[in-house]
Amino acid sequence: MNDIRFGVFLSPHRDNSLITDNAQAAESSGFDFAAVQDHPYVPDFLDPYVLIGHLAARTGTLRFLTDVANLPLRPAPLLAKTAASLDVVSRGRFDLGLGGGRSWPQIAGLGGPTWTPGQTVNAIDEAITVLRAMWEPRPSVTLPGKTYSLDAVATGPAPVHPVGILLGASGPRMLDLLGRRADGWIAPLATPFETKPAAQDAIDAAARAAGRSPRDIRRVIQLVGSVTGSTTPVEVPLSGPNGRPVHANPDQWARVIAHFVTEQRFDAVNLVPERETPDQISLFGEHVIPAARQLVADQSRAA
Repeated sequence: MNDIRFGVFLSPHRDNSLITDNAQAAESSGFDFAAVQDHPYVPDFLDPYVLIGHLAARTGTLRFLTDVANLPLRPAPLLAKTAASLDVVSRGRFDLGLGGGRSWPQIAGLGGPTWTPGQTVNAIDEAITVLRAMWEPRPSVTLPGKTYSLDAVATGPAPVHPVGILLGASGPRMLDLLGRRADGWIAPLATPFETKPAAQDAIDAAARAAGRSPRDIRRVIQLVGSVTGSTTPVEVPLSGPNGRPVHANPDQWARVIAHFVTEQRFDAVNLVPERETPDQISLFGEHVIPAARQLVADQSRAA
């Protein structure tokens, strides 16, 4: 089992005056990373890459993840430059969550393409090739492609660490691509809980077929909710909308998380706070994270 990582989803809304405080609360209370969404067509959303640079300068150990980069509006060669630059300025604290896009009318309204599902898979596949090529400085690289290509391009800069590429994926072809080529899976909030086990199996099968170990692919479950003092029993969410909030005390949260880690093989939890405040983030970090780590360790020893 990989070590468990914990993240928090931070809204890039321009009126989120607490976002720096929230990131610093996450770092000081035990979170490993913060995730920021990328929807350029939302008028009041700040650019996530500028925001991550701002937050990286005000933290020292917290890692950052796009959740997920909007590939149709972020051409792969330039996205590679942006990702490498963020990794350099953060001293190796950036990883790239990558998605094929949604809200096609809004993407088209900003001058972006409208892809079919097949074109989306091909674009992601070519983007992975281009990203990794651009992160390895060489005098000249040529790569043919239908969506993305390089023609005698000098690549670089090199990231400080091997930037992970995690895909937000749900369809069979995307899960197959993920298992063959990506470094991790961000299980989408838009898909119900009951679809996750079959998606895990599809990723594993594609990885093995490509000669990879499924253990090399990190798996991120995203959970919406709040930390409460309630003693009302809380069921592990196994079906229904992934966005349904969990309202639980720290011990209950620990049991929910332990299920996803030990039974469904996720090794990262991304909290989507209902109330994005330093107090809620600190409660989760200081009380839920250690309780969950201890419970998972106890269950692993017992097994």
